[in-house]
Amino acid sequence: MQSVIDKINAKYKKPHVVDVRSGDTVRVHQKIKEGNKERIQVFEGMVIRTTRPNSHTSSITVRKVASGVGVEKTYQVHNPLVVKIEVTKRTKVRRNYLSYMRDRSGKSARLASVDFDKAGVNAIPEIEVKEEPKEEVVEEAPKTEVKTEAPEETTEKAPESEATPPVAEESTEAPTK
Repeated sequence: MQSVIDKINAKYKKPHVVDVRSGDTVRVHQKIKEGNKERIQVFEGMVIRTTRPNSHTSSITVRKVASGVGVEKTYQVHNPLVVKIEVTKRTKVRRNYLSYMRDRSGKSARLASVDFDKAGVNAIPEIEVKEEPKEEVVEEAPKTEVKTEAPEETTEKAPESEATPPVAEESTEAPTK
């Protein structure tokens, strides 16, 4: 039996995500909303940290150098605004948190790459939507109506003796003594 917390976590967790590890070079596609317009922004860099990989709160920190300035962004993997994460390169690292990469630039920032199945890692299986079985509606044959002639209504008024007697109106005046 699942606890209530596990049910809520499972509700917000994406069914399939890419296996992202520290040292991977990734391309993160994120939805950006500006006014009434939405667009997809791509951020490409090296994953220097992964946290809580099996949780719905799992996150990755991606670092890149733009115009000589290091830029780091942290993404929640199961966030609905993160549309897609692609792994473009995988490297050999023996740590989870690559903080030493912040101090390196140029050739010293290179890591030994590892061969991997790029298509296999980035492939996300199609989500099969389980439809609840619909109750079968048995169609009944249309009923044929048999018309019987009703006796004709008369427009004669009923005699006064059978009519209900008129109700006496109550006066709102108080009785005088």
